Amino acid sequence: MNDQLAQKIRQCPTLPTLPAIALQVLELTQKRDADIAEIARLISKDPALSFKILRTVNSSFYGRSQTVGTISHALVILGLNAVKTLVLGFSLVSSLSKSRLKGFKHVSYWRRSIYAATAARTLAARWHVVQQEECFLAALLMDIGELVLDQVVGEEYGQLCDSVSSHSKLIEAESKTLRMTHAQVARVLGEAWKLPPLLLEPMAHHHDPASVADPQLRKLAELVSLAGRCADVFVDEKPAEAISEVRRVCAEQHQMTQAQCDEMLEEINVRTRENAPLFEVSVGNVSYEEILRRANQALVELTLVSQQQAVTLQVQNQVLKVQATIDSLTGLANRAQFDRFINQRFAQALTQYRPMAMILLDVDHFKAINDSYGHQLGDAVLQSLGKLLRMVARVQDLAVRYGGEEFVLIMPETGRRSAIGIAENLRRSIAARPVLVGRQQVVVTVSLGVAVHEPGGPFREAAHLVRAADLSLYAAKNSGRNCVRVFSLKNQTEAAA
Repeated sequence: MNDQLAQKIRQCPTLPTLPAIALQVLELTQKRDADIAEIARLISKDPALSFKILRTVNSSFYGRSQTVGTISHALVILGLNAVKTLVLGFSLVSSLSKSRLKGFKHVSYWRRSIYAATAARTLAARWHVVQQEECFLAALLMDIGELVLDQVVGEEYGQLCDSVSSHSKLIEAESKTLRMTHAQVARVLGEAWKLPPLLLEPMAHHHDPASVADPQLRKLAELVSLAGRCADVFVDEKPAEAISEVRRVCAEQHQMTQAQCDEMLEEINVRTRENAPLFEVSVGNVSYEEILRRANQALVELTLVSQQQAVTLQVQNQVLKVQATIDSLTGLANRAQFDRFINQRFAQALTQYRPMAMILLDVDHFKAINDSYGHQLGDAVLQSLGKLLRMVARVQDLAVRYGGEEFVLIMPETGRRSAIGIAENLRRSIAARPVLVGRQQVVVTVSLGVAVHEPGGPFREAAHLVRAADLSLYAAKNSGRNCVRVFSLKNQTEAAA
């Protein structure tokens, strides 16, 4: 954040302040034993404000079946929260609308604000959010930082706003040019007004709701953020992107169909046209259907792009998934895949009383090969072994580069005799195939350890099978290398003796 600009904002003599009546109502409603009669008398002293509140309360916005004739009645029927919201909203709009500098589009600002506020309350009502009034007021005031920046920065800020095609792109432009966003300014102003967190957090994070730590406040910030995008549908010159995003969020987070989302947007449009005159804001008479018709071609293009991006992402995810399980040098499964596979298959073998074999092989004198012929030939040796193991592995098997010059072949449904035969064939094939790199040729041999789980055998977990194969490999190396050794409990007992 631009600390210098923040300080300039705090010291600005024309910084918007809460009107006196709003301050008094806010103070009274925050008392635990709030006196409804006193609050009603205070509001009634302002005839214009009282008229707007009663007109709003009796509008379709609140959907009351009975007519509300007095502020006292409104307080009883709607509660303190609703009336407090209307007092703050009307008094602030009236106060802030008086300050207008050239260069900044105040009409567009207030159009978006009233659309966003109406959208926030509509969304909150549809999704049974208790804090409907807080959502309305937070959405109405979330962009108030723009008015402040208009006053403090001057015409330069109006030019900055004109340089972006949509409100959604304004944050990036502000960060780049001013190193401070209107959302950050809203926090500065909200703190100066001592607004409660239920208002302050959604206002300050309407462009980044995910950054709100408190889950309840994050939910409100997400709703206010979406309300802003609903407003963009009606104020952006090219609304297709906003329509597409609102549809996507409603589908992904609230399981709404496209038709339900479009119905909701039309409801927001109708309600906003009813409420806007109360705030002395003109929003026009364009229907959502007309907006949708004009944006239709762009929406088709956006859908195609979105589908292409989804396919690309799916392919990328699949590639990443493969990369996470495959050794890049040999193309065999890596250690992580080995751990998952052997634990899963061993558990199956144990519970289903089926055999399972494991061959662990190690390249003989691999360090000497690297030292004598270079790492390029050493890599070629490993790649050659990888290719051979892929050929030998059956559909149910897993060939693994276990680490360094060690390889594993895990063979479910394989008994002792078959495993020994496969290990011996591997040993012979490797010894009979010299590895050639350029003019360099080297004969490679391997040592192999075999361990087999059989029903009723001693192994009770996958780690026991791995340990047995490792002991067998150790025995093969001690027997002169280039040979196969098979684990047996009898041999291990005799070796220990």
